[in-house]
Parts: sequence; C-alpha cells; structure tokens
Amino acid sequence: MSGTAATIGSASSCRFAHYFVVCGLDAETGLEPDDGAGESFEQSPIRRSFKSKVLVHYPENTDRNPFNKDAVNMLCMPRGLSFRTQADRLDPQFHSFTISSDDGTRSYGFVHTFYEEVISPQIITAMQTLYQMHHVEHQSSSSASSPSSTSSSASSPSTSSMDSLVSSLDESDVESLAGVSGCLNCAGSFDPTRDTLYVSKALCLLTPLPFLQASRQFLSQLHQAVTSHTAPPLPLESYIHNILYEVPLPPPGRSLRFHGVQGPIVCQRPGPDELPLGEYPLGEAFSLLGVDNMVQLLTCAFLETQVLLYSHDYQRLMTVAEGITTLLFPFQWQHIYLPIVSTPLHHLLDAPVPFLMGIQRRDGAQQSSLHLPHEANLCFVDIDNHCVEAPEDLPVFPDQTELIQELSEVLLRFGLPPQGGVITKPTTTSPRVSSLVLEDLMEDRRNGNLGGEELAVLERLQALARRCGGGKMSDDGKTLGHVFEEEEEELKAAKLNIQLREVFAGRFAAMFGRYEDFVIHSALDLDSWLNNREGTFSFDKGSFLAVQPATHLRFLSRFLETSMFSSFVDGKVISRWADREPLQQLFDNRLEKERPYDTDKDSQNCHYRKCTTLFESAQATERRLLKADHTAIHPHLLDMRIGQGRHQPGYFPKLQADVLAQGQNTNKWSGRVTASRRTDPKRSAMTDPSGVDNEQRQKHTFVRKNLRQSKLLDPSPQAITQTHREFVDGLLSECRLKTKRMLMERMGKESVELGQGEASITGLQENTLIHGLCDLLERTWGHGLQLKQGKSALWSHLLHFQAAQGKTETPAESPGSNGSDQRMFDDGALLLRGSLIQDMRFIQTMSEGLSEVGQARAWIHLALEKKMLSQHLKELLTNQELLRQLYKPHAFLLCEEEREQFLFHLLSLNTVDYLCFTRVFTSISIPYRVVIIPMKKLSIAMATVNPWVCVSGELGDSGVRQIPKNTQEIFFQCKNLGRLSTLQLGQENSGLLAKCLIDCVMVYNEITGHTYKFPCGRWLGKGVGDGSLERVLIGQLVSPGGEEDAGRWTGTPPELASPSQSVRTVLGSLGSRSRMLSTEVQEDMREAANNLVKHFHKPEQERGNLTVLLCGEGGLVLSLEKFLLHGFKSNRLFQRNVFVWDFIEKAVVSMETADQMGDLHGSTLTKGPPCDSLCHYVNAINASPRNIGKEGKFQLFVCLGIRDRLLSQWLPLLAECPLTPRTYEEGALLRDRAAVHSLFRILHTLNEFTITLEMALVKGVDL
Repeated sequence: MSGTAATIGSASSCRFAHYFVVCGLDAETGLEPDDGAGESFEQSPIRRSFKSKVLVHYPENTDRNPFNKDAVNMLCMPRGLSFRTQADRLDPQFHSFTISSDDGTRSYGFVHTFYEEVISPQIITAMQTLYQMHHVEHQSSSSASSPSSTSSSASSPSTSSMDSLVSSLDESDVESLAGVSGCLNCAGSFDPTRDTLYVSKALCLLTPLPFLQASRQFLSQLHQAVTSHTAPPLPLESYIHNILYEVPLPPPGRSLRFHGVQGPIVCQRPGPDELPLGEYPLGEAFSLLGVDNMVQLLTCAFLETQVLLYSHDYQRLMTVAEGITTLLFPFQWQHIYLPIVSTPLHHLLDAPVPFLMGIQRRDGAQQSSLHLPHEANLCFVDIDNHCVEAPEDLPVFPDQTELIQELSEVLLRFGLPPQGGVITKPTTTSPRVSSLVLEDLMEDRRNGNLGGEELAVLERLQALARRCGGGKMSDDGKTLGHVFEEEEEELKAAKLNIQLREVFAGRFAAMFGRYEDFVIHSALDLDSWLNNREGTFSFDKGSFLAVQPATHLRFLSRFLETSMFSSFVDGKVISRWADREPLQQLFDNRLEKERPYDTDKDSQNCHYRKCTTLFESAQATERRLLKADHTAIHPHLLDMRIGQGRHQPGYFPKLQADVLAQGQNTNKWSGRVTASRRTDPKRSAMTDPSGVDNEQRQKHTFVRKNLRQSKLLDPSPQAITQTHREFVDGLLSECRLKTKRMLMERMGKESVELGQGEASITGLQENTLIHGLCDLLERTWGHGLQLKQGKSALWSHLLHFQAAQGKTETPAESPGSNGSDQRMFDDGALLLRGSLIQDMRFIQTMSEGLSEVGQARAWIHLALEKKMLSQHLKELLTNQELLRQLYKPHAFLLCEEEREQFLFHLLSLNTVDYLCFTRVFTSISIPYRVVIIPMKKLSIAMATVNPWVCVSGELGDSGVRQIPKNTQEIFFQCKNLGRLSTLQLGQENSGLLAKCLIDCVMVYNEITGHTYKFPCGRWLGKGVGDGSLERVLIGQLVSPGGEEDAGRWTGTPPELASPSQSVRTVLGSLGSRSRMLSTEVQEDMREAANNLVKHFHKPEQERGNLTVLLCGEGGLVLSLEKFLLHGFKSNRLFQRNVFVWDFIEKAVVSMETADQMGDLHGSTLTKGPPCDSLCHYVNAINASPRNIGKEGKFQLFVCLGIRDRLLSQWLPLLAECPLTPRTYEEGALLRDRAAVHSLFRILHTLNEFTITLEMALVKGVDL
C-alpha cells in the first residue's frame, strides 16, 4: 500500500506515537557477529557489523499495532552495531523507515543514531582480542610465500568461530595475545590503552502518521539533553511518557503544539479536503535526481515496474521512496514496499513481482557488484550519482514536456535548480528552539508594541538558544535569527511539497476527469460482484482510450492494466454498497468542484492546463504551521522511585520501566477518537482494501493475499521459504489471470466482429497485453536465478540452452528438423522452420540491433504468433541438469507441478490468432513461398502460361515476381509485408493457347508459419471467361501454423476472401439468376455498406482490412454486382456467363451517342457532371494498359466510384438510361424506382468517409 493510503487510514490510535524504542549493544550477551551483514572477515573487527538488540521499548504492546521486535531492530539499525574510536567521525545520524502490519496499515519509524562510549570492560576486552587475532591472521597470510587461496579460506572459519567465543574470553587469554604489537594509527586498529571505544545506539519513535519534522526534533532534543553538561528540567521519562500517552494526534485540518526537552514542537495534519499528510521533502528528491529523472521514475512507478533505489544514505532512500508514493495520488502502490532492505533481506531482490525497494550502497561498491536477477523490467535509481536507468521501451508520461516545464517553474520559485544533481546540505540533528512560543510577541515586536518585560523574554530565549547548542555547538551559539531561518526553511519545504503534489494531482484530474463515465456497474450486490470479479470488466478501457489524445495512448493503455488502477476502479464499484475510500472520496470531490469550469469537452484535443490552486493549497499548511490550534499537556514529574533518572552526560540513562509501561490516565484526549477514524462498522469493513471480505478479495489480487510485510521482514529460513512459496503461487495465479484476460479480450472482439472482415482488438491494447505477458515471463524466469548473461533472464536461459544443444548435436542435423523443413531461397540463404533453436537463430540474425531484453521479447512475439510458445518453453525446460545449474532450489522453474500448470495456461493462447511479431518488427526481411494451384483436371495447362505474382500487405508489396517456367512455385525474400491482403496474378503470354483455370494461390510466411489462401476459381487467358490476363485476388489467413494438435481448433473465424468459384458460377448461370430474390440482394447490399460504416467508426488502430470489405466475399463490389445482375435479360440461350461490365460499357456508349446526336430530349436523362464523370471513368478504365478482364474492370469501377464519392450519382444514371428497359426484365431491381432510390441513399452515406485504395487495385489507372 502507498504512503498516502496509510496517511489517511492508519491512525489506529488517537496518540501521536505508538512506541518509543532504544536499540543498541546488549552488554550481557556480548558481541555477536552479524552473519547477515554480508561482510568479509578480512575487515578489521572495528569495521565489522555486530548484532544489535532492542534494549527497551514502551509500551510493551498495543492492541491495534503489535510490536514487531525483530523488524524494528533490523530497520533501526539496518547494518547492525557499528564501532568507532575517537579517531573516527562521531556525528549523530537520522533516518526513518516504514513498517506495515498484516492488515495493510502503515507505521513510520524515526531513528536518531548516535555514538556512546563503551564502558563495559568485557566488550572492550573482546574487541581487543578480536583485533589482535585478526592482526595475527592478516600478518601470517601476507607473509606466506604464495598467497594461496587455502590460507585465506581458512581464515574465515577460524575468525568466525573465535567471534562466537569472544564473550567467554578471560584476561589470561588476552595476555597470551598481548605480544602482538598493534598497528599503530592505521585505519581500523584498536588499542584500549590509547583508544576510546564507541558503539552506536538508536533512539526510535514509531508513529501512525509520517510526522517527520516533529519526530526528528523530539529525538534530537532528547539526545541533546543526554549530551548536555546540565541536566534537563525533568527526567527523560517525563518527556517520553508525555509523547507516548499525553500527546494526541492533531485533529484533521488542525495543528498541535507539544513540548520536547528543550522547546515546543509543532505538527499539523491536513483537513479532509486537502492532500494527505506528506512531510518527506520532495524538494530534496527533485534536487537529488532532477525533474526529468523524477518524471521518468514516476512513470516507472505508475506502470508498476520493479523500482530499486540505491544510496549510501538510508534517509535518501526513504525520501525518494516516500516522494514517489506521495505523488501517486489518487492511486496507491499495491506491491512490495520496502524503502530500506537490510542485507539479510537481499533475497527479496529475487521477488518476481513489482516492488519499490531501497538498498544501501556499501563503501566503494558499484551497481555491477549487485546480483540482480530481474533487470528486464527494472528501474535502477542511483540516487548518489543522480542517475535513473529505466526499462527499455518505457512510454512517455502524458504531456511530459509541459509537465516538466511546470515542475521546473515551481522549483525555480523556491530557488532549486530543475536539472538536479544538487547535494542538499546534510541533515543535521542539531537542536532547534521553536519560535512558536513567541508567535504573539513577534507580532507585537513587528508592530513596535513590545515592552521591557517581553524584550527580556526574547533575550532569555536567545541565551537558551546558545545553551541548547551543547558540546561543540555552544561555541558559535544559535542566534534567534538562526532559529527563525530554520523555521522559515521548514515552512518553505512544506509549501514546496504541497505545490509539487498539486501539479501531479492536477494532471491526474485532467487525465481521469471523466473516469466515472467508463466504470461498468454490472453486479446487483457486493457478494455477486466479488464472486464474479475475475470474469467481469469493471472499466471500459477501449472506450476510454478511444477519447484520449493519441500521444497519451501508450502510457494510458499500460497504466489501465496495473493493479493500482484496477484497485482504484474496484473501490469505485464497491462504493455503491459502502463508503468510498478516503483517497477516492477526496479525488472525486476535487473532480466535482472542477467540473463546472471544465469547458473543454473534446478530451482528444484538449490543451495542457497548469494547476491553478498551487498558492491556495499551500496557504492552509502555512497557517497551521505559523499558529498552533491546540496545545498538548506539558511534560510533568512522574511518580518515580527516588534516585532514578540521574543525569550522566554522554550516556543515555536506563529508563524506569514501570512508569513508561502504561499511561497514567492524565491525558484529556485518551478517550477521543479522531475524526478520520470515527466510522461505522460498515465503513470499516468496506473502505479498507484489505477489509472487504478478505477471503473474496484474495481471488483477484494475489499480491495483497500473500505479501504481508511482517513476513517479508522475517529473515528466518522458514519465513524465506514461505515467502518464495507464495511468490510461486502468485506467479501461477498471475499467469492464469493474464492468459484468461488475453483470451477474453480476443474472443470477445471476434464474436462481435464475426463476418465483418478482420477480427482484431485495438492493436494498442493487444500490444499492451502481450507486453504484460513478456514481463511476466521475464519475472518468472528471473525468480531464483543464480547464473545470468545480460539483462534478460529468459534470453540468458535460451542462450545457455542453445550452447548445451550445440554440444550435444552435430551441426549437420538437428533434432526436430528434417530436409522438408529446410529450403534454399533463390538468393542461396538457408530457410529454417519450426524448432526453438531455429527461431532463436532467426532472432539473432535480425538486423534490428536488439538488446538481450529486446531479443527475448521478439522471440516471445514470434513463438506466440506461431502458436508455439508453450511448446518451445516446454522444450526449454526439458534440460533438468541445466535448470539445476542455473536456478536455486526455491525457483519457480524447479517447482514441477506449478511449472506444468503455467505451461498449460500458455497453451490456451493457441486458441486465438496473433500477428504480434509481424506487426511489431516491420523492417525485417521475411522469406515467402508462393504456390499457384490450378484446377486438377486442367493442371497440364500450366505449362503453356508464364505467370507472375505481386503480393501486397499492410506494409507494402513484394514487387512483380516472375514464376520460373514449368514450375508452380517461387521463393523470395523481401521486407516484411505485414498481414497479406491482396495478390496480383498475371501472365505475360497473350497467345490463345496460353490459358489456365486457377483454383487458388497459396502464400507461406516461412518464419511465422502463416499460410494465406487467395481463392480465384477463374480463367487466366485470352478468349476464355472474361478474357483477363491479370487478376487481383483477396487473401485469407487459413493456417495459424505451429503445433498440429493445437492448431486444429482455432477460435478465430476465417476472413472473407475473394469470391469463390461456386459464387461466380451462381452469378453467371442463367438458371440461378432468375431465382435470386430481390429482398436477399438488397439485404446483402445494406450489409456490405453497413460493414464499411462500422469500419470507419472504429478507432483507427482497430479497423480491419478495407480491401476485404470492398472486394471480398460479401463486400461492396460483389453486392453491387448481384444488384445489377438481378433481372438481367440474355438473348443467347447457350451463353455461359454474362458480365455487368458489358451493360455499363453499352450504357456509356448510348449516352455519348445520344449526346452527340442531341437525342436526349426524349430521355429522362439530363446532361451534367455526373454523366460526364461516368463516361470519363469508364473510358479511362477501358484505356488502361492492364488486362484485368471484365470482372476486374467492374471491380475497379466500383472502387474508384466509392473513393471519389461518385458511385451514388452514377447508379440513378444507369437506371434511367434508355438501354435499361431493353436489358432488364420488368421486375429487375434496376427498374424499381424505390430500390434504386434506396441504393442511392445507402451509397450516399459512404460519401462522408475518406477511402484510400490499395495500389494493387488502381495500378495503371490515372484518375
């Protein structure tokens, strides 16, 4: 869950703080080496990490937030205890962390780490002993004649065994080693006679909300009191008791003042109509990374890639991580969120799910030293070097340029450079005296109303500021002006935070302002919705994308598939039966307010609007910080035993447990419930994402079900095993959901579009789903990976498999490929088909310059298009020896049962057709094979013709390819043509004997295995049929290729093809013509026109093939031909075929003749532009050098007429032509005025569309 969610919903108590914790060295258990720290024993003991312990925590436990001792200890001191001597820097450090409970609520920890002198003689002795043993071993290994590996390997176990015995050493043991002279003054040396030993200790405050500044000041003042030479006014227990039990949470929209050891501290909380609390300084995050990098990082977070932060400073990790989650509003991070991952938890880098994690950079370490199993979809953020490495192919954030400009302007107003790379001043933990106690005095001083007494107070405060410096700070002393300056900085940072967040909130309000219009409410009640969650779509993604600007589509299509968006929509659906989640409520309220001013209805062309509420939003925060609304009870003396709480400068005292274990009921707020938590049972059950019938929720979001952060923070072997077990289950569940989603999308579109040309979903949405599948496969192959080449886990495995296969097989013959699978092209290249290795080789030879990740994705696209993905991966996983060599035992790929189910889910994708490889890799060269199939009984006639072909597709054409003499097939290689649509078939020989009845032409794509059939069923040759020497055929995809068993059943309906021989026979025979029903003909005509209208009303990416709708079976040309053949007379009984073109030619001749003779008076025809254009077009088509025959000419006539919006005018001219009554029977449709008028209107509706014809259709006609 995100920080913003926790900000509103996780105030599980009304207290400011849940726990006060002290972590450090337990003198009783002694020094225990921290095995999980990942350090080598070659380091000096004083540079090693040792196990820290939670020394005390108060209270013992709370009902709503049980104390997780191990997790808090690990996060307070992620590197364990560290030792220093007086020669090292002993500056105190501050960092924070976040910890999630199992119900998803978040707590924040604020840690002040300082160095305390070690006074335990046992610890000093143990450290001295360890150092001397280390020194001896170091000397012996370096003096050995050859630095063999045996000596160094032997040193580790001996050292570790000595470490474990260290606490039991006595003085005599130490004396026996005293002969070893210490390496004086060298780094990491320790000599108790000369050095003072210090050890780290951490003070921690756990709070329900991210009160960063207030917690930091409280801890800093507490430490300052410890190091001060003068005792604090009250025992430290009084201040700790006060903040634990007597300081409440400020009410929403209010600020609260409470008292630390040395002065007042103010915290504030936004109201319900403001953005949630977010105190982590965004200005610092933007200064470290720069605006461009920050926007890129946020894009990665929005698209739920894996994000890994890397820095030497824990607080920087936290600042950037919290900055990201804060800016996600109104969405919430749904996956693993661990801004600080200590070394024992580095196994979580294996997590095959989206994550947002941070790891500390060790001194001098580089990124290359990290073992990162997942890099294909990883965003690596090197904070210290101001660098963001985003995954390949990352979409651009909507209006990114304008957004960066607006953010830069905000930063510049606050004096920060937008380019980043600025090292912000180190966060000091020096004390601050808040000036807020003097807010009224200062106002009076500004107005000149201060008397002597008040001025004296100011002077005393200045003296106090000097005194607070304590230790070294007291020399320069803090002036009151300095205090005000710091306060001004804090206020400035708070205002900058609000303004940067408002810019992003405004962007999402603009992008999703009308999201509610696309939410689908299909269920009657909550139970039925939850039970059918997987099978229902709650958001109409296609319609939403259709109204977005084209430049936003790549980002939005991927964002709509994320868990955070899905969860957001789920919240909206659930809000019908329950209160809305607070974040959603806030977002919806903002949209409601902006709606009256949103005049830009056209979201596709709306302009970028800057945020207009920047200054108003910051004013409320400024008001609260400048004037506190409430004041908490002051710290007071507690009922403590005499002699407790004695002040020892430099040492944090042993606290009196009995007074801190529970509150003393002095808190006037103790019974108060804050406004945000005053909820009814229904709301508490519904608004918390993890509270909505958790059993049901688990069905559709595996992430929330298993990634409990309390388990993630447990480094025990059992917990790690359990975590990886849940990762395995999660991957399987995600695979099932992804494949189901892909099938539902694909088949849903196919059932709607049956018989309407191309059955395809929006190309963009399809690409998004396939991108998600590639990402899933990469994460699956990265889980438990221990040996990897390059950034892609899958491609690395494929390369290892290829190498292993290369050793076991001879190059001459490889299993699974025989002679029939390999062919030579005319250019001599070997053509490969079929196997996994052969597909790999093709990808490797592609001249695309792909990275390893790109090659893996190309291979997945190709396998998916060939319907071989499941089979290829199954073959890849047969090499068990290689699997065990590459993967750790817990890896998904070594879980046999889950692996089989995973492959089964992928096998289901074979039921639909994809053209993802063909459409994505458009510039590669593809080998094609074309085979001409004549009618069997006349196949001998092929010897007399000299045919040529020209294949055309979405991306271009092959050019004319001459088929060699006495053969029926040709191989050629050319640039990817995309999905094939038309094929021109012609012959050079025009002799009377050169004729052949062609059944069809088959075209094979030798890489993807796709087969296209171009039916013909007509003669090619002079003096037979319509005398055509060239035909334009329309293709259909007939075989998806791939495995035989899976390829047989396909859910994709075949596309409409060229009219078949049987159709032509029906059209051409006299007997059938008289039986053609006029109603059927008109219905076909309406259907053909309707399909064209629907085609143009779809989003551009979703449109099918226009040529098929015009010239294919059931297309406009054929329907119009049926219309014009209805009731056609024929004088000759034995004529086998009649052609509409004959009538059109005669009609044009008749018009021209009548025009010349001036004989139009008796006719209803009027001379005009339509008549001229009809004659002009028909003559131009007849004058064309192409021998396309009468049918081809009619097809060209219709296509040109519809393109140039003339066809609707020509049909009435033909109906009114004097020739028509002589050519058509009485009941013919062309002689029916109502039918002709109806046809005119149908064709007229098509005039509003811009129709672009393929070159194959209009070649040779210049009109």
